[in-house]
Amino acid sequence: MSLMPDPSATIAPNQLERQLEQHRTELTRYCYRMLASPFEAEDAVQETMLRAWRGLDRFQQRAALRSWLYRIATNVCFDMLNGRNRRARPMDLGGAGAPEPANLNSLPEVTWIEPIPTDAAAEDDPAEAAVAKETMRLAFVAALQHLPPRQRAVLILCEVLRWKASEAAELLDTSVASVNSALQRARATIESSELSSSDIEPSQIDEPDRDLLARYVEAFEAYDMDALTSLIREDAIQSMPPYDLWMSGRDDVISWWFGPGIACKNSKLVPTKLANGSIAFGQYKPSDSGSGHDPWALQVIDFVDGKAAEFTFFLSTEQIFPLFGLPPRLD
Repeated sequence: MSLMPDPSATIAPNQLERQLEQHRTELTRYCYRMLASPFEAEDAVQETMLRAWRGLDRFQQRAALRSWLYRIATNVCFDMLNGRNRRARPMDLGGAGAPEPANLNSLPEVTWIEPIPTDAAAEDDPAEAAVAKETMRLAFVAALQHLPPRQRAVLILCEVLRWKASEAAELLDTSVASVNSALQRARATIESSELSSSDIEPSQIDEPDRDLLARYVEAFEAYDMDALTSLIREDAIQSMPPYDLWMSGRDDVISWWFGPGIACKNSKLVPTKLANGSIAFGQYKPSDSGSGHDPWALQVIDFVDGKAAEFTFFLSTEQIFPLFGLPPRLD
């Protein structure tokens, strides 16, 4: 995967457009891991494509289009991350709070990691599909945000995409020794930082069967406390971006649902695409108009040992629902 010039390498503009599109999905995933926002990732990829078009004359002397695009995308991400605070999950910003409305504090959109649709079936290789899914998990993306941009890029390139240190060094215009040093520091940060008490190792997260999901949907739509309690782990957690409040423990989660969150009673759940490799539903609450259901949240749920272990309710439905192909309301 060389970035060195090849005098024989040429490409016509109409060929370039087709080849650029072949790399869009993997570039979007890469930029998402760097930026933790699907919307910023899309902007970064668009900018990458524009720079590629503008630099076509320079590419004519390069052998590897994929490597060249990653170089451009990395620099675009560095520009976007310059001087900006990292995106996070509520669990990264402080301890769990009591299930009380007084603890709700809304923070700006740029504070939060945002969900992205993921389709493991799009991968031809099952092993690649597994890697793509696990390295898009919310907890993993949150961990990446603790790294400085260059360490973040090195870790993604070498650990996720399996680039050689020499290839990453060439892309970043640095030495192999510098890449190896950055990789060691990045690994140490990930391993030593207590990023949150809620982090779940990817190997522990399982795919719920249809029966389990059907029982969850039935229990939630009926707002059946006993059934819901039986489907949620005792150590389950819940967060609700853009609010910084998160709750730890099934008792607090249930207390919220049947206390301040009682307006969710009689909601409807609509299955949708995986979000960051996890099960997701569009949640619609009964409309205040008395007719139909209005969008409330994208529910993203991680299941461990056949029970729900983590709930993330993304409340910015105006932005997120179109991304997941969910209708604006239910009549």
